[in-house]
Amino acid sequence: MEACHSPQQSNVTTYGDTTVAIISLEAFAGMWINAFMVCVLCIGWVKKKTLNSNEKILLLLGCSRICYLCFSWVYSFLLIIYPNYLYVQTTFQLIAFFQASSNCSNLWFSACLCVFYCIKIANFRNSFFIYLKVKTDKIVPWLLLASVLSALAIGIIAYDLADINLGSNCNSTRQGNFSKVSSQMDENVFQIYFIYGFGFVTSFTAVMCSALLLLFSLWRHKCKMQTNSMNSVSMDAHIKAMKSILSFFIIYSINFIFLILSLIPSTKEVNYVVFLSLLYLYAFPSVHSLILIFSNPKLEKTLIRILFCVKCKVCMR
Repeated sequence: MEACHSPQQSNVTTYGDTTVAIISLEAFAGMWINAFMVCVLCIGWVKKKTLNSNEKILLLLGCSRICYLCFSWVYSFLLIIYPNYLYVQTTFQLIAFFQASSNCSNLWFSACLCVFYCIKIANFRNSFFIYLKVKTDKIVPWLLLASVLSALAIGIIAYDLADINLGSNCNSTRQGNFSKVSSQMDENVFQIYFIYGFGFVTSFTAVMCSALLLLFSLWRHKCKMQTNSMNSVSMDAHIKAMKSILSFFIIYSINFIFLILSLIPSTKEVNYVVFLSLLYLYAFPSVHSLILIFSNPKLEKTLIRILFCVKCKVCMR
């Protein structure tokens, strides 16, 4: 029986164990954080019977991140620990579909949130911008629907690519030549990343434009305030939203850099680059969701209340 097992299954390196342990911790922490956000929003939805545009975006963003972290963790776990079970019919195609679609929806929902903040808070006299500000609540559902459909389309393309590549290497798999299939899967994964890389660039552009427009609006409003020597509630709203968008813009930019690094074949030979890339790509959904929770009074109060109750129960023991 031992002769039937490949060395990849029986000899798991310390590096692989450490990587799996860390990304598992990040993935499950991220799923918990986003599940908390989704649960609070759903409870509010049941009580109020309605959701505003901001809550709709946050709800879908949280759901997409839970799916992304779940399927990314499954992919990484199988890739590092049981690669022979990954590169087989159906398994790889399904993981490619769900990972690509959930990641793209995550990125586009994040972009939608930034655009929403920009339209709601920024002040411009342009007629088109005023039209968007008035019609925001009607436009948001269509933007979210377009994001979901686009993510599904990219997921289907990723599935087809995986299916074609695995089908052409079916003989190699049956013969147990998994190293050959694994090397060719790298090319397939590159194609998948390249496809939804387009979606990433699109969402990144939207985030960048939203941040710049909001920054310009803040700067102009500050100049008017200094001229009139008066305080403004609008100024506080600008600063709070700007902090949220700028922090997201920074971590989004770093995420983009690591995504590019993951596409470069030569970096796959450098263990610490692969490790750092995985570390950050799994941390991004958690860190940004925490920023969103602490910038939302309702979510922040609920989280603090839960943490306080947990602390009290621990102290009572």
